[in-house]
Amino acid sequence: MLKIAKERLNELYAKINETMGLFIPVKKAGEVNYAVWSEGKEVSLETLKTVKSPKNIFFPQTENMMKFKTDGKNIEVIDVRQALAEKTDEKPFVAFGVKACDYKAIEVLDKVFLADPVDTYYQIRREATTIVTLACSRPEESCFCGVFGIDAAAPQGDVTTWLDDNYLYWRANTEKGESLTELVKELFENGGEAEVEAQQAATKAVLESLPFAALDLSRFKPENLNELFDDPAWESLSEACLGCGTCTFVCPTCQCFDIRDFKTNEGVIRYRCWDSCMYSDFTLMAHGNSRTTQMQRYRQRFMHKLVYYPSQNDGLYSCVGCGRCVNKCPQRLNIVKVIKTLGGNAND
Repeated sequence: MLKIAKERLNELYAKINETMGLFIPVKKAGEVNYAVWSEGKEVSLETLKTVKSPKNIFFPQTENMMKFKTDGKNIEVIDVRQALAEKTDEKPFVAFGVKACDYKAIEVLDKVFLADPVDTYYQIRREATTIVTLACSRPEESCFCGVFGIDAAAPQGDVTTWLDDNYLYWRANTEKGESLTELVKELFENGGEAEVEAQQAATKAVLESLPFAALDLSRFKPENLNELFDDPAWESLSEACLGCGTCTFVCPTCQCFDIRDFKTNEGVIRYRCWDSCMYSDFTLMAHGNSRTTQMQRYRQRFMHKLVYYPSQNDGLYSCVGCGRCVNKCPQRLNIVKVIKTLGGNAND
């Protein structure tokens, strides 16, 4: 294991940035989100949860998919993936400070975007990125990642790091991680095993004491699909839902998007942007919408997270317990409330 003094972290960022792009939690206008690092930006590794997850690195909130130029009846299609591939080949990226829950969320996204047919826009960014995770040392009451088998004190990733008041501790886990370590190892010294073990023990003790640590998922199984779908509790759970979509936009695993065309003076741009299953016009077609009430849309979101997705992905839930929806839902209609109401032996 390696370590670097906390006051030298800017040297580490600068060293990485010499040859690679660096996405890192940055504080701006009072909020912390992932952004491209440059000298002078206020990095905030101590922030437990960025407002939006690092999903935005691989699956941007908006991105161009192609461009069209017309000349009479002739149409030229411009594939923007070529420029994207050239950009990432020239300068691959490091996503720094990714928490265990957000790293698990990337696994959820991989199963969607890298399954056949592969989403090449996502694939290009994903393959170009080295992920440096950061263990949690101060979990919050809204956290419940342990319910989904995630160890916040020992996250996976190409490199795993731990941060205390004095040092950042560093351990490479993959070939990508070893390559990055080779690039920056001159800044590090050996040591840190005892400090990391102590921090892990303290973090696990906190996690076990959190209010949502014992949420029961035992009822959310494929064989209970019809029973859960028809549960009358959905009506009362959803009756105060505003359909604002906040939960989907802060969620690290939501992957719904819309595709639109935008006309410019130089042609037409086709782009995609995040969408939300909580919106009344989601998947709206000429004949109408198959989910016409907010209850149906609310139910769809949480059935997908807890039943549909895991039934198709070897039991992997499409929730990672990050707690962002717990913090952000203006009506407190988050997934914890659904699990408490419908989970385990709720109907016994």
